[in-house]
Amino acid sequence: MEDKFDIVIIGSGMGGLVCADILGREGYTVCVLEKNKQIGGCLQTYVRDKVIFDSGVHYLGGLGKGQNLYQVFKYMGIIEKLKLQKMDEDCFDKILIENDDKEYAYAQGYENFIQRLLKDFPNEEKALRMYCDQIKKICSKFPLYNLRAGGNMDEKNVVLGIDTKTFIESITSDKKLQAVLVGNNMLYVLQAGKTPFYVHAMILNSYIESAWKCIDGGSDIGKYIAMDIREHGGIIRRNSEVKRIVVDEGEVKSVELADGSHVYGKHFISNMHPVRTLDMTESSLIKNAYKNRIKNLENTIGGFIINIVFKKDSFKYVKNNYYYHREGHVWNMADHTEENWPLCYCVFFSASSKSPEYADSMTLLAYMRYDEVKQWEQTFNTVSAADDRGPGYEAFKKRKAEKLLDCVEEKFPGLRDCVKTYYTATPLSYRDYVGNDDGSMYGIVKDYQNPLKTFISPRTKIPNLYLTGQNLNLHGILGATMSGLVTCTAFLGNDEIIEKIRNA
Repeated sequence: MEDKFDIVIIGSGMGGLVCADILGREGYTVCVLEKNKQIGGCLQTYVRDKVIFDSGVHYLGGLGKGQNLYQVFKYMGIIEKLKLQKMDEDCFDKILIENDDKEYAYAQGYENFIQRLLKDFPNEEKALRMYCDQIKKICSKFPLYNLRAGGNMDEKNVVLGIDTKTFIESITSDKKLQAVLVGNNMLYVLQAGKTPFYVHAMILNSYIESAWKCIDGGSDIGKYIAMDIREHGGIIRRNSEVKRIVVDEGEVKSVELADGSHVYGKHFISNMHPVRTLDMTESSLIKNAYKNRIKNLENTIGGFIINIVFKKDSFKYVKNNYYYHREGHVWNMADHTEENWPLCYCVFFSASSKSPEYADSMTLLAYMRYDEVKQWEQTFNTVSAADDRGPGYEAFKKRKAEKLLDCVEEKFPGLRDCVKTYYTATPLSYRDYVGNDDGSMYGIVKDYQNPLKTFISPRTKIPNLYLTGQNLNLHGILGATMSGLVTCTAFLGNDEIIEKIRNA
């Protein structure tokens, strides 16, 4: 039998890496299994025409000194190593609306945030202060988010059932301000009558506190966490795809890899989507009712991405992102048809050490449903397992790219003149690299009407099998980091590890 690890972690997304690093630091022997050549899940970057593109980490919040993500990164020993660039303090996100020439700025710092928007909405100070106060109040109810020990579900229950649309409409009747306040909702896929305000609040709060870019891409986060894992005795195995979770006598004994070998452990943590985890696990301890509940949870929509390489010194670099939506569609931006697509898009610029004045690239993101690419779902294409999805797929991507570029050029005239070349990705790309079934960007949809249904416990009915990652409570780097913390507390207890992170 091979060595038996204390902890075997399936998947090296942010949640898995956080678990591996924290548990390794606390004395556990850890092995991380990653199916891809590159670790990191959405931290992965790739290079085209000597330009680095992020697959998911376009900007980060909460990295100011003493803020939540800063403290976790400090505890893991990586904060000083990261090359970070603070975004424009007076405008980290610009909201663009069809048929409106104004650009609405989201600023860092709550008072600055209010003052900047007051320039465009001078009669709405009360609404803006109510908005900011509610965000801060809601965030205060989540202990781990505030790196605070203790707390219980009752504390959170007070705020879980607040609907985003209902709240925004309750503080102002100004339709334009309503649209601006949720203008960057592509960060979490807003659904009117479904999305809880706590999702909006926890994400927006982290960026209002402070907003940052990773210079030369976000993969350094994964690289430095991996180095720290190894320094504490952990092992990371790439190109090691788990095919089966082997259960015997009521607990997981090993995981079987694609090559037929087994990795043995005392405890197992899955960073995969819960549906994938359950599909790989055969045990009478996991009841069909639970399996069906998880399988029937809705996932968020996927994305269509254009990564543009600019001609040299043709497009000025700016320290902000852009979020655009068609007039009147801010509450239903994912409900596009073939004819009216895209109803929204966002624009990200990569911070490059090569050229601080000019951008060398731009990333465009629009929504795309999995059924739009379903006809090619039998294909699988990654760097490690290259496949050609065929000329029909390439023609589809080309058509979509040109349509999206047409839309973006309305707000960025002359953009095409700056384009050297571009590359595209669809929900299939995301499915193949990240490992979910439908290319969903942010995992399981949260619903304010039934909030506890979409909270997934890190513990399963199998006593030594745990879950982590964006599907537990919140997505994004911050959300997945917090999910990793939640899973770690199942081993370490809450108080002690939180205290260590706070005092790092």
